[in-house]
Amino acid sequence: MMNSVSRLARRFCATLAAIPAEISGSASASASVPTKAKKHPSIYRKLSSLGTRGGKIDETLNQFVMEGVPVKKHDLIRYAKDLRKFRQPQRALEIFEWMETKEIAFSGSDHAIRLDLIAKTKGLEAAENYFNSLDDSSKNQSTYGSLLNCYCVEREEEKAKAHFENMVDLNHVSNSLPFNNLMAMYLRLDQPEKVPEVVVAMKQRNITPCDITYSMWIQSCGSLKDLDGVEKVLEEMKAEGEETSSSWDTFANLAAIYVKVGLYDKAEEALKSLESKMNPHLRDSFHFLISLYAGVSNAKEVYRVWDLLKKRHPNVNNTSYLIILQALSKLNDVDGVKRIFTEWESTCWTYDMRMANVAISSYLKQNMYEDAEGVFNGAMKKYKGQFSKARQLLMMHLLKNDQADLALKHFEAAVLDQDKNWTWSSELIRLFFLHFEEAKDVDGAEEFCRTLRKWSPLDSETYTLLMKTYFSAGEDCPDMRKRLEEQGIQVDEEQECLLSKICT
Repeated sequence: MMNSVSRLARRFCATLAAIPAEISGSASASASVPTKAKKHPSIYRKLSSLGTRGGKIDETLNQFVMEGVPVKKHDLIRYAKDLRKFRQPQRALEIFEWMETKEIAFSGSDHAIRLDLIAKTKGLEAAENYFNSLDDSSKNQSTYGSLLNCYCVEREEEKAKAHFENMVDLNHVSNSLPFNNLMAMYLRLDQPEKVPEVVVAMKQRNITPCDITYSMWIQSCGSLKDLDGVEKVLEEMKAEGEETSSSWDTFANLAAIYVKVGLYDKAEEALKSLESKMNPHLRDSFHFLISLYAGVSNAKEVYRVWDLLKKRHPNVNNTSYLIILQALSKLNDVDGVKRIFTEWESTCWTYDMRMANVAISSYLKQNMYEDAEGVFNGAMKKYKGQFSKARQLLMMHLLKNDQADLALKHFEAAVLDQDKNWTWSSELIRLFFLHFEEAKDVDGAEEFCRTLRKWSPLDSETYTLLMKTYFSAGEDCPDMRKRLEEQGIQVDEEQECLLSKICT
């Protein structure tokens, strides 16, 4: 499902204005500025290149000033917005901090952006302090709205509600954005039942819901499994003339809801509307359609959209290949997986282990172990990273099919890989201990535990499985209670029963 919160952020950014202003070369009293500056590329392009070259923003900007490069405010604001868009709030904030040292005047919209960046990098309290430090002329609809958004993002319901009421008293609530922020907060808080209440409050103020409002309203109805509510929202959209102008999000949420409840015909109707509103320049649009068509088990449409994607974006990237492989795997189209995976392997510039993992998983679902192992062995020759996910898939399949010896060989190889970031799945650990318990192999279980400790301390569930192995083998473990105490594990009823049997 598309992220409604990110759409709100983008909508908010779109309302912010930046007033151009130039900085003279007076950054430093001792700075020597050429009387005639050379022609330079856009400072925006220069700043953008810092993302790949590295370097400090303040030092780079100071150097530009010393060289006589015209530094324009609108370039700085534009770059800061891009940094925020690409989730680099700290670097974006550095732009504003540098501007402040040069005494560049900020508009209310500029303050609003900076407030948001402070909240992201320094926390909500710092954002509140910044807001409180602003003079009255800067405390306008933009800055009030930005702080409200911060409260909503941080799920501070009481603060958000109180701040919203202040905005109402100051006549700073004149459009749907503040209400949308509140609705997004309630969805984050898993309180979808409060979203319709916000819509009612909006209408009481004679504010018309926008496409994002309708999108979140539909999402809340879906979370509550209120299909009648979904239909009523759609009827209202139609009556208000919003049906033809509604956003991608609206139909994305609608399609996802219908897929979830199994109403595939309605889901496909929503997907057709969704496709008519998609931006063909964005690969994500095609990705979303492919995934949802797989969700309604429509292989024909999956392939159709895949062909459209390749025509629109001939240089197919790894992400697109991953999406189609996941969709075909969901459809159990193993022949399609094999064909697309082979196509990807023959054309990829960078080997992405995620692709191999999808192929391996698809083959294992069809009990095609040799094919899965073939993909794994091929990846071993081409990929330089870790293989933890692939190994776990293979081990779990082998353990479920009573081939523990082969699974243990993969386990030993995994130990040699020394992947410290490996997070063992609880199901895999359970399957290994089931083998040890049935084989009455206490030594094997203890060796397995010693290896697991290389990644992290054993948890309560693992100790329970180990004790079951001792009990099954009819062996005592006199120091087990002490081991549990040393790990700070509080003994539950099941463990106490096992301890009474193996600690005699």
